[in-house]
Amino acid sequence: MPKIQEGDICVRKSYGRDVFFKVCSIYRDKDGKDYAVLKGLDIRLFASSLIDDLEKVDAREVAKYWTTTLKKNAEIMDRVMRRRQEERQHRLRRCTEGNCLVRGENTEKDRGLDIEGFDVPGSVLHLDGDKDYLDLCMTTYRNLNIPAFGYAIDEEEQPKKVRALLEKHYPDILVLTGHDGIKKGAKDLSDIKNYHNTRYFVEAVRAARAFEKSRDDLVIFAGACQSCYEAILSAGANFASSPKRVLIHAYDPVFVVEKIAYTSIHDPIALRDIISSTITGFDGIGGVETRGKHRLGIPKTEY
Repeated sequence: MPKIQEGDICVRKSYGRDVFFKVCSIYRDKDGKDYAVLKGLDIRLFASSLIDDLEKVDAREVAKYWTTTLKKNAEIMDRVMRRRQEERQHRLRRCTEGNCLVRGENTEKDRGLDIEGFDVPGSVLHLDGDKDYLDLCMTTYRNLNIPAFGYAIDEEEQPKKVRALLEKHYPDILVLTGHDGIKKGAKDLSDIKNYHNTRYFVEAVRAARAFEKSRDDLVIFAGACQSCYEAILSAGANFASSPKRVLIHAYDPVFVVEKIAYTSIHDPIALRDIISSTITGFDGIGGVETRGKHRLGIPKTEY
């Protein structure tokens, strides 16, 4: 079997090859055995494993995995754009109902649709403990026409840096994520000490809420794989992971954010809609009632 090295893509044999991991580092523990620090390739999981339990994945299998993952992401994005267009037409009718500045001989039903509107979606500040994941998310934000500022900041540093970045950007939506996981042998899943990074997400949410108390003025998503969902919500987040302590996908925060950014400021977000739009679903993402951040403007000028 090829020797496992930093940067290799591997699976854990004892877990049935369930998740593709990248080897971040290798160390020898007090028991004299070699271990690897792992991060999910597209799953926000942080873990460690005996080197002997790892199996290297060849390049062809990794390429096939990414092809499947990106296809699934593209399908979700197509659904998002279709849904957004339908909602926009409905809201444009509502905004222009009874407007006399329409061209031609439109019926009363179609009146107002000749006026072209423009979008002012909610803006995003995204702090991510993993630069690779952040790059994936920033690309997706751009593809979805969501204004976003992104920073790769280790989870333990996020509580110290979040306020200054909030003061710099004044976003509508804050995302705090990276990696997490339940520590080996942990039994009390209500104790945040039994998670790798949950306490940092909790501290960062509290720091953000000290800056902006209202959950309507600043919408917060926080957490990663297996994070202590209840503790993060109690700290002041609107949405968090992970209710069933399952793994969440790197793109899940983006699809939560998209729904917030493009739901009207007049409308509460249907929790079922926002969570069902994610890759992981209700086992991985949950939250509280929240209002949208999108404003529709009319008319759009030609300049």
